[in-house]
Amino acid sequence: MNIIEAFQKELEKEAITTRKMIERIPEGKFDWQPHPKSMTIKRLANHIIELPGWIGMTLHTDGLDFSENPYQPTEYTDTKSLLEHFEEVLESGRRDLENAELDKLEEMWTLSEGEVVYSTETKWEVLRMSISQIIHHRAQLGVYLRLLEVPIPGSYGPSADEGNG
Repeated sequence: MNIIEAFQKELEKEAITTRKMIERIPEGKFDWQPHPKSMTIKRLANHIIELPGWIGMTLHTDGLDFSENPYQPTEYTDTKSLLEHFEEVLESGRRDLENAELDKLEEMWTLSEGEVVYSTETKWEVLRMSISQIIHHRAQLGVYLRLLEVPIPGSYGPSADEGNG
């Protein structure tokens, strides 16, 4: 199995859990946040569902400069729309991985904001980080849901809410 195949397998595995977590977001709580410095559920969920889109951006560009491309999150305000958009972005990420060229993954990719460089890494490292970001932010969403008394689905085994955790 090469690194592209490993990313494909991991993306599929994480999509299952991400989908289950997004499905649990209560419709009336999109503006809720656990702390003033925390994102709202809407912003966090919108970010999570957009992350598979980083696959194509990474493979087809040499970086992202926020000063030239300010982040404009998509504004989905209901669970059904979130899930539909997630499926679209996920499918795009799948296609991009399917068409990825192994030798291109060693090319460098830079994340910056004008003169400030946040990171310069190989494209395969950025792909790895993108999948890690899905996992990281999905875990944040799990904490939000727990604080709202929403039962949490298992991620890598059953959760306490599923009776075996």
